[in-house]
Amino acid sequence: MVDPQVLAVRDILAKLIAFPTVCRMENAELIDWAEGFLRDLGARCHRVPGKEEGRFNLFASIGPDTPDGIVLSAHSDVVPVEGQPWTTDPFALTERDGKLYGRGSSDMKGFLACMLVAARYAASQSGLRAPLHLAISHDEEIGCVGVHSMLRDLAARGFQARGCVIGEPTGLRAVSGHKGKLAARIVCHGLAAHSANPDRGCNAIGLATDMVKIIEALQEELKETGAQDEHYEVPYSTMQVGLIRGGVALNIVPDLCEVQFEMRLLPGVDPQPLLDRLREEADRLCAERPHARIEIETLNTYPGLHTSDGASFLHEIMRITGDNAPSRIGFGTEGGLFSEYLGMPVVVCGPGSIDRAHKADEFILPEELQDGVRFVEQVVDMLARH
Repeated sequence: MVDPQVLAVRDILAKLIAFPTVCRMENAELIDWAEGFLRDLGARCHRVPGKEEGRFNLFASIGPDTPDGIVLSAHSDVVPVEGQPWTTDPFALTERDGKLYGRGSSDMKGFLACMLVAARYAASQSGLRAPLHLAISHDEEIGCVGVHSMLRDLAARGFQARGCVIGEPTGLRAVSGHKGKLAARIVCHGLAAHSANPDRGCNAIGLATDMVKIIEALQEELKETGAQDEHYEVPYSTMQVGLIRGGVALNIVPDLCEVQFEMRLLPGVDPQPLLDRLREEADRLCAERPHARIEIETLNTYPGLHTSDGASFLHEIMRITGDNAPSRIGFGTEGGLFSEYLGMPVVVCGPGSIDRAHKADEFILPEELQDGVRFVEQVVDMLARH
């Protein structure tokens, strides 16, 4: 049996991918293995349970107990593979044509493997002046929901650090900002009737289509007159409808229709005025139609990330990556939550590409994985010379 403490980074990645930690499912076996790996290094480990049985966050520290350490963070969950045309086993790391295939290879067990190598490297250093912290969360893929219990626990204990690196796949570019997200549901209630006499009912799908038009009008307002940030590929906040469910049969006036939509908001943009506008418009529609009722419910939300361009921690990371200026990304991370709960600067930076994430035959290149190892080892070197 091979000692886990001498495993190469791709062997660690193979072990992590073999745990089928699909979001909304248990991750206890992966956390057990990672905690054993870290405890064998002498790490101080603290496991924080999530709301659901079998789901955990893990926080580990190596080095002196001082408030000026650095956090490396990754989520342990991956998106489902059902219905995707994989040509390899998604839960077995497979090398083919110079690529390492497997669910989570880029998003983001590749960085998690690098984190464990970094922990081993840190444990081998005799001159660490500040600690290396590792944060491993669960259920990030369904809206950053799992990390809250760990961050609340850290905040309650007065945890401090000089900064955090979220290792989402950015091609190892230093990223200082991303948009926040709000997901919500509009439930339209009408009155059922026979389709031969539609005026005797209230068509819930009709209500829903009017609400969709209102969302589209708000989107146009955001584009034309809302906040702008040219650092983003889409430089304004967005709203869009992604799901509609309604109706029972063609000859029945539908009495129920559900619309789900999302907002992707520039950092600092408050979603509440937009929700208030939607509720005002919903009240207006209901006042015009007997039997109509519309409910709007927020399903999930997480904040955007905005780390100041002048933050010293950002510039320390950029010296490692070689970036002349930080980038912005369109997808969300747990970074805004780390910043909000713990008040620390956050940089998103990790190996691989988000363009491969959530797809069949997700992969990372061996050289990207090795570049990730070099990156995190240089982060550890920052702790040694701090």
